[in-house]
Amino acid sequence: MSSPPGYPGIRISGCWALGAEGSSAESLDRLLPPVGTGRSPRKRTTSQCKSEPPLLRTSKRTIYTAGRPPWYNEHGTQSKEAFVIGLGGGSASGKTTVARMIIEALDVPWVVLLSMDSFYKVLTKQQQEQAANNDFNFDHPDAFDFDLIVCTLKKLKQGKSVKIPIYDFTTHSRKKDWKTLYGANVIIFEGIMAFADKQLLELLDMKIFVDTDSDIRLVRRLRRDISERGRDIEGVIKQYNKFVKPAFDQYIQPTMRLADIVVPRGSGNTVAIDLIVQHVHSQLEERKLRWDMAALASAHQCHPLPRTLSVLKSTPQVRGMHTIIRDKETSRDEFIFYSKRLMRLLIEHALSFLPFQGCTVQTPQGQDYEGKTYAGKQITGVSILRAGETMEPALRAVCKDVRIGTILIQTNQLTGEPELHYLRLPKDISQDHVILMDCTVSTGAAAMMAVRVLLDHDVPEDKIFLLSLLMAEMGVHSVAYAFPRVKIITTAVDKKVNDLFRIIPGIGNFGDRYFGTDAPPDWSDEEELAAT
Repeated sequence: MSSPPGYPGIRISGCWALGAEGSSAESLDRLLPPVGTGRSPRKRTTSQCKSEPPLLRTSKRTIYTAGRPPWYNEHGTQSKEAFVIGLGGGSASGKTTVARMIIEALDVPWVVLLSMDSFYKVLTKQQQEQAANNDFNFDHPDAFDFDLIVCTLKKLKQGKSVKIPIYDFTTHSRKKDWKTLYGANVIIFEGIMAFADKQLLELLDMKIFVDTDSDIRLVRRLRRDISERGRDIEGVIKQYNKFVKPAFDQYIQPTMRLADIVVPRGSGNTVAIDLIVQHVHSQLEERKLRWDMAALASAHQCHPLPRTLSVLKSTPQVRGMHTIIRDKETSRDEFIFYSKRLMRLLIEHALSFLPFQGCTVQTPQGQDYEGKTYAGKQITGVSILRAGETMEPALRAVCKDVRIGTILIQTNQLTGEPELHYLRLPKDISQDHVILMDCTVSTGAAAMMAVRVLLDHDVPEDKIFLLSLLMAEMGVHSVAYAFPRVKIITTAVDKKVNDLFRIIPGIGNFGDRYFGTDAPPDWSDEEELAAT
C-alpha cells in the first residue's frame, strides 16, 4: 500500500510512520484560520461528559488511576516526566477504543486517560443563546480552552495533581464540581483537536492519528445517535453532511501530517497497536527509576539523626512498654493494650509541636488566666493502611472532632516498588495540620509516597507530622532528607534493618500481631514487605 497523497512517510506493519517533513509545528499556522462570521455553526452532538471513575478494568487487571506513580528517589523528587500520548482523529473514529486497547496492552499500573471534551470554553450569555438555537460552532478550535489544556498537561507530566472541569453539554456550561487527576507513567490525551495547538504539540511525546473510513464513522454516528440520543436517521445525516464532515476536512484531517503514526482502521488494526505499545514500553524503560533499597540503606550511614526528628523520652514506663510489645512471647491482648498506651503517649507528644498562640480567659472566680489556644484551622489524621489505622482511636481520644483520611500503599512484588492503591482525603485538607500515621517505618518508601500524596493535595510540607511507634534510622534519614520540613515523631529508633529490610531488633510484623492474622503475600505491612 502506498503512502496517502500529500503525507510523507512509510508503511510499517499496518500503520503509517510519518517522516520529519510532515511533523513541523509551523504548518499549524495554516490549519487554524480565524472564526468567520459567515461560517455555518452547528449544535454539539456529543453526550454529556461524566466524571471518570478512578478505575480502568481490563481483561488482565484493574488499574487504579487516582494516585502517584512510584518514581521518586531517596530525595523525594520525581526522576523523569511522564510519557504523553496524543490521540487525534475524526468524530467516531475510535480514539477512545484505541486508547483503552493501548492501556490494556501496556499493562502498567499508572495510566491517565484525559479527554478533550472536558475542556470546552465557558460560553458567554450571547453564546449560550446561540448554542440554544443551534447557532454556535462547537467544532472550531476556538471552542476549546487550549490554555487550560496546556496548563493541565504540563502539571500532569510533572507528576502533579490537577483539577479537571466537568462539562455539561446539555446546558453548554461547566459544572461546579471538578474531578482530580494525578500524575502517571503514561498520559493519553484524546480529542478531535488534539494536534491543533503548537504549545500542546510540544507536550506530546507521541502523536497518533486514528484514521477511519468516513463511511464507518457515519455508520457509528447513526448507531450511536439513534440508539443513545433518540434522533432520527434524516437528522443525523443532515448534521453529518452540514457540520461534521466540513469540520473534519478543514480542521482535523490536515493535522494527520503532524502525527508520528497514522493508524488505519482504528481499533481493528491490532498490529499497529502492538507496535505502539512496544515503543511506549521501550520509552518507559528508559525513563523508569526503581526504588534502590540498597542505596537508601547506605545513603546516610554514620550521619547524625536529623533535627526534624523528635523521640519520645525513654522513661522507665516507655521502655517497659517497649519491652512488652517487642517480646515475641507477649500475647495478642497485651500487645494491643500496651501498643495503644504508647500510641496515646506518642500523639500527646506530637500535639505539643502544633502552633499555639496566647489566649486570655476568665475563670469561674472572675480572674483572668493567660493560656494558649491552637493557632491552626483544623487537625486531620491520615493513616497509612493497614497498620496505621490502629492509631486512629488514640488520635480521636485526644483531638475532639478530628477528621480522618486514609491511604493504602502496597508493594509491587515484581519491582519492589510501593504503589498507591486507594486514598480518601478531605477536600480542604490543604488548610489543616496533618498527622500522618504508620506504626513502623523501615526504609521510608511508603512514608515518602504518602507525603507526596499530601503535597499533591497542597498540604504545606511544614504542616505534615509523620508519627510512628518505631522507626529505623534508614527510614528516618530517607524521609528527612527528602522532606526536610516534615516533623518526624516516634517512640523509638532502631539502628539497623536486615537483608529483608525488617527493623532490627524490631517489633515484628505489627499488623499481624495486632490483628492476629498472617500477612497475605501481596500485603504491604512494612516490615514484612519493606514498603515503608
